[in-house]
Amino acid sequence: MKIKVILLSFISIVCASFSIMGQETEPVLDTLKIKHGLRLGIDLSKPIRTLVDNKYSGFQLVADYRYTKNTYLAAEFGNERRSFFEENLNVITRGSYAKIGVNINTHKNWLGLNNSIYAGIRYGFASFSQELLAFRVFITDQTFPGNTVIANQKFNGLTAHWAELQLGIKTEIAKNLYIDIHAELKGKVADESPDNFGNIYIPGFNQVNDFSDFGAGFGYAISYLIPLFEK
Repeated sequence: MKIKVILLSFISIVCASFSIMGQETEPVLDTLKIKHGLRLGIDLSKPIRTLVDNKYSGFQLVADYRYTKNTYLAAEFGNERRSFFEENLNVITRGSYAKIGVNINTHKNWLGLNNSIYAGIRYGFASFSQELLAFRVFITDQTFPGNTVIANQKFNGLTAHWAELQLGIKTEIAKNLYIDIHAELKGKVADESPDNFGNIYIPGFNQVNDFSDFGAGFGYAISYLIPLFEK
């Protein structure tokens, strides 16, 4: 359900943006030199979630570099902590991650503008730990509940790999200052989990379950372009 809400919300934003653009005049052929530089920023969705969700804390830095007119080398680096205090399981996940790939701009800018509607691909990698605090022993006879076992076990050095598709909009709101909103669809390639205990959450990927290797997410970032040269 969360995945559907995220995707539907993003699709609505994209459709509204295309509608606004469609009401405007045709773009003028851009004959100006194009800025090339390094764009650095922070994903605002994670510190906001940290403030409102006491079971989560995290941050993510974002960066991209214009390689050709419509191609950008892009990366995200972050750290997350997520706790689960459920009826049958208490777990805390901590770790860092990196996502590296490219964005392709599909939007033709007006003269002098540098906005984009883009599709991107990423390779994601996470290194993390799972701390098993307690769990309830499952029994088939539900007349008497199973005993709760206090485990206090920490599993370090776990890793995960995934592929990610991003669809987003990036808009310049002031000189060299940009906002970016995008949706993410992720496919898990591989993950390392403790013996007899599956991963509950993978930093950078999101929550994990036994029924699917796919996940989803979104981001809302603000970034600043450091111009290096024009051509």
